[in-house]
Amino acid sequence: MKIVSLVPSITELLYSLGLEREVTGITKFCVHPQTWFQTKTRVGGTKTLNLEKISALEPDLIIANKEENVKEQVAALAGRFPVLLTDVNDYAGALEMIREVGDYTNRKDKAQQLIAAIDDAFAHLDTGPAVTAVYFIWKDPWMTVGGDTFINDMMQRAGFLNLYAALKRYPAVDLNVLQAPEYILLASEPYPFKEQHKAALRERYPGVKILLTDGELFSWYGSRMLKAPAYFRQLRMHR
Repeated sequence: MKIVSLVPSITELLYSLGLEREVTGITKFCVHPQTWFQTKTRVGGTKTLNLEKISALEPDLIIANKEENVKEQVAALAGRFPVLLTDVNDYAGALEMIREVGDYTNRKDKAQQLIAAIDDAFAHLDTGPAVTAVYFIWKDPWMTVGGDTFINDMMQRAGFLNLYAALKRYPAVDLNVLQAPEYILLASEPYPFKEQHKAALRERYPGVKILLTDGELFSWYGSRMLKAPAYFRQLRMHR
């Protein structure tokens, strides 16, 4: 089986399932594992796929995602190759995606073991008292996450109550009317928030605790979820 992965978090999942020889193509954002990033054929960005490169690989399976990839590009590929289109919006959906990928790639047992390990890790996560928070993924315009996202589910499990949970997907936020939460979380991706952004917001919201956060551990569904509970505990040390 020759597999092309168009989703960074799923590329890492395929690695965890032991599909070294099967995976032939990945995107330029599939940075984990580093060995694959350096050796596998890169087929463009998640939203700027090189369809000719993908076709040249003659894949038996292409794994895409409804949110991360462009509908028209995925449809064009589906006309020629088998495509597994994933759609992950919460914790349960992520585990179901792992099971599905395991089924499609003949790694059912490994997938089930990974699901059990993730469930066990989260079962032992004590979040403590919940605090209100806003999780920023972008600036100019400032954008946050709504309640129908995987990130929102991870926020809840980490003990953060999303002030924008009543909204959908990724709403823009006007800082002039932002109701100050107890915490502001600045993600490392897709926008690479840095210390200067943290400092600027601290001046604007002196009573709010502002944390730079690892966006991968809030937004990557797949095997990286194993690392999330320990990271969420670390965040609590700053609370």
